[in-house]
Amino acid sequence: MSTRVRGGGLLRRHRDFRLLWLGETTGRFGAAVTSVALPLIAVADLGASTFQVGLLTAASWLPWLVIGLPAGVWVDRMRRRPVMIVSAAVSLVLLASVPLADRAGVLSVGLLVGVALATGTAAVFFQTAYTAYLPAILEPEDQAEGNAKLHGSASAAQIAGLGSGGMLAQAAGAVNGMFANAGTSLVSLLCLGRIRHRETRPAPESDPSARDGLAVGIRVGLQLIARDPWLRTLTLFAAASNLALMGYQSIRVVFLVREVGLSAGVVGILTAAIGAGGVAGAFAARRIAGRFGTARGTLLCELGLSVPALLMPMTFAGPGVMLFLAGGFSVTAGVVAGNVIKAGFQQRYCPPELLGRLTATTAFVSYGTIPLGAVLGGVLGTAFGVRTAMFATAAGIPLAGLLLLFSPIARTRDLPTSRQSPGENETAPAPTVAPGRRNASE
Repeated sequence: MSTRVRGGGLLRRHRDFRLLWLGETTGRFGAAVTSVALPLIAVADLGASTFQVGLLTAASWLPWLVIGLPAGVWVDRMRRRPVMIVSAAVSLVLLASVPLADRAGVLSVGLLVGVALATGTAAVFFQTAYTAYLPAILEPEDQAEGNAKLHGSASAAQIAGLGSGGMLAQAAGAVNGMFANAGTSLVSLLCLGRIRHRETRPAPESDPSARDGLAVGIRVGLQLIARDPWLRTLTLFAAASNLALMGYQSIRVVFLVREVGLSAGVVGILTAAIGAGGVAGAFAARRIAGRFGTARGTLLCELGLSVPALLMPMTFAGPGVMLFLAGGFSVTAGVVAGNVIKAGFQQRYCPPELLGRLTATTAFVSYGTIPLGAVLGGVLGTAFGVRTAMFATAAGIPLAGLLLLFSPIARTRDLPTSRQSPGENETAPAPTVAPGRRNASE
């Protein structure tokens, strides 16, 4: 791990983490801008249909379902930093190709879908490698602070990016704005290139499944989650939670505009204010986990803070808008705080050589419900009315938390720090990772 001088926060005393943080935060800002810019280009410049815009959005998520599982295996068998560098370089070229294609007169909706698909693929590899890379540069006692800073900054960057995307498109044009998006990938690339810590290539003996090919490697990742009560519970909860969260998010604009009667500008301000809950949640996570324990803290964040979601469908015009703000802020804070605690748990609990597979397999299961949630929100809104659909999907958020309540997480103060920690998880059998593999982690 990188050397650093004790004293002060990580951003001041840890050069490699500072570079990783800057590159990741800049990249998240660029990704948020791109999520606004690409649909604007499709609609304003290319006259895309509603179906084509939906296809554009789906293309960015599809790679997680198509290559997420094998990507986890590949990342575990390679050095993570070079994977991140290549992914950032690919994104840089792809994002810069959009305005260049426009100047050449060959820009089309099909090309935008291809760019979304390819950048989504690069994001799969980057995110999988980045999650597994963090423990390599931070000592265990610094990982909680590192996760909090990265998640908090990511939330802030997303808020700023979503707001800047429209302004950038208005000032320079949506197409030209893609050069700025490419610039964020360049910053990320330069930061990663300056990190001094160098990984060693994973030894073949650290992953016995490497001798048996890709399919066995994928099966090891699936078994890691399926056979472990802690990882299985958190993964199933994430899938159920994403289904409900995407259900309400897919119809919240329609609800606020048509049912509550808010203007587009007020909806934008309200959305940004709710997003600020993520920043608050990220920086509160360490205190919550320290005071209540990581297991009880997870319950408090993911279940306790999700109950106010029921305030959102009660929103009415005027002061009633505060109901939506309170509910949305609480839910967002709980989700991000829970993610910070979960990230620290996974990094300590999972063997380092399997972190890539854990990340990719979890994403494969949990992200798979995102498009289903979007469809569910639309179907319920069409069949029963938007407010009724808001009640149903908002209620699903705390209901998903019941998966945690009826699990080993509810029966302990802290999540285990090792798959062989004495006195912890003694009655729950640990999964067999691979023949000859000792079930232990740092």
